[in-house]
Amino acid sequence: MKEYFLNNIDETRAWARDFAGTLTAPCVVALHGDLGMGKSEIARTIIQTLRGADTVVPSPTFTIVQSYDGISHFDLYRVEDASELVEIGLDHAIANDITLIEWPEIAEHMLPKNTIHIFITQHNDGRKIVIG
Repeated sequence: MKEYFLNNIDETRAWARDFAGTLTAPCVVALHGDLGMGKSEIARTIIQTLRGADTVVPSPTFTIVQSYDGISHFDLYRVEDASELVEIGLDHAIANDITLIEWPEIAEHMLPKNTIHIFITQHNDGRKIVIG
C-alpha cells in the first residue's frame, strides 16, 4: 500500500495528474471516501489530464455515468440495487475503458481483482490517500 499526504487542492490535482499517467485501458479505479473528500475532483483531474484540460467534466451524481472517449466515470451514490449496474453499462466499461468509480461499494462483486482502490480521508487540513 502506498500513502500520500496532500496539503491542499493544488497538491491533490498534481497527484491526480501524475497518477493519470499510469493508467491504461482497461482498468478500474475505485474511489472511496466520505462526502467532500475529493473523489470527484480526483476523477475530474484524471479525465482532464488524459482528454484535455478544456474537457468539461460535470459530476455524474445525477446522470450516474459520464463517458469521455475510452474513459467512463461512474458515481454510484444513488444506485440502490446492484442489478442496475449492468443496465448503466458498468460491465462494458470495466471490460473496455479506464473506469473511474465513486462510491464503488455496491459494485464490489463486479470489480476485477486488479482494481486500484483509492481511499481518501481527512488529514489535518488536507487529505491522506492510500492506494491498496
